[in-house]
Amino acid sequence: MYIKGVGMTKFDYSAKPWWDFAYEATIEALQDAKMTMSDIDAIIFTSISSAASGEHQTHKVSFLSELFKTNVPIIELASVCGGGGVAFWNALKIQEYDNILVLAAERFADNRSEVAVDWILSAAEKGFEQVEGMLFPTQNALVWQAYCEKHGGSIDDLSLIAYKNHQHAALNPKAYFYKKPVELEKIKASPEVSSPLRLMDCSLSVNGGAAIIVSKEKTEVEVIGSGFATDHILTFERENPTHFKATRLAAEKAFKQAGLTPEDIDVAEIHDAFTSVELISYEDLGFAEEGKGGELIRSGRINLGGEMPINPSGGLKAKGHPISVTGLAQIYEITHQLRGDCGERQVPSAKIGLTHNIGGAGGSITVHIFKKN
Repeated sequence: MYIKGVGMTKFDYSAKPWWDFAYEATIEALQDAKMTMSDIDAIIFTSISSAASGEHQTHKVSFLSELFKTNVPIIELASVCGGGGVAFWNALKIQEYDNILVLAAERFADNRSEVAVDWILSAAEKGFEQVEGMLFPTQNALVWQAYCEKHGGSIDDLSLIAYKNHQHAALNPKAYFYKKPVELEKIKASPEVSSPLRLMDCSLSVNGGAAIIVSKEKTEVEVIGSGFATDHILTFERENPTHFKATRLAAEKAFKQAGLTPEDIDVAEIHDAFTSVELISYEDLGFAEEGKGGELIRSGRINLGGEMPINPSGGLKAKGHPISVTGLAQIYEITHQLRGDCGERQVPSAKIGLTHNIGGAGGSITVHIFKKN
């Protein structure tokens, strides 16, 4: 399958309803593909937007039929933060249709705090873990603490990850932190959220939308590897508390399907919901040996201008994280990188790209690999 067209809104806190983000992203994708909605054979949609401001709509597939004036099959699914990647994985499995629109849209970040927190926490286990204070920052802080005990990780390495991604986002017109670089000292001085993770180790919740048109028609960007794996929602029941098994399984499937190794990747978008997750994912994806992820960020190899830039978009950390939209936003970035039209943040001669999208605290994970034809 091939990428025919891509679209994405700017990530921000604007109060537009979710369907405005969906429409804007879709129109850009259709224009990019030089298609109209009549060329789309099916739609896969993902979102978790809440009831805030009275815009909640449980029958979103029919709403989208009205919005786009189409009667094609529309499938709605959710995998929280991993929804975009899972929706894309499903689109690749449907062989009946020639052109499938994969779409995500969220108006989420401007909700009342209690609404936003409740919806975010619905992605994790509520009966055992959350009653003991296991919110997402706490979960990831404990994973990082266990990693440090085992491998000797450094909080300074996490600061370098945040700094890198903010430097990249400052060059991305659709990122929240566009033209707003953040200095390393400010990152290091940010307040602790859940020790040792600080505010600037956490991704930025925003609103937005993204759309990808998957087609059987050959284009300049081909999907050559796709992996999807899941894991227990109870983090304390997992085999290895310092890494995400589902990332390793999904990556193994994607690399095997593509007939490639991690050394073949030219550019990657990694799910940096927390800076610690990005570092651990270096190792789970095979870009660094276990316990050596810090060496990779210190080397500068994954910065713009390095051999294999990671998160040239700015990542969730600085581009922003509109929940279900993130996985498709990653594909949007990699598609443009392989086409060679990313301006100041372009990775020279990029031919192979990878996206890595996580749902929850490692509970559902997709890895996709793309090739420039």
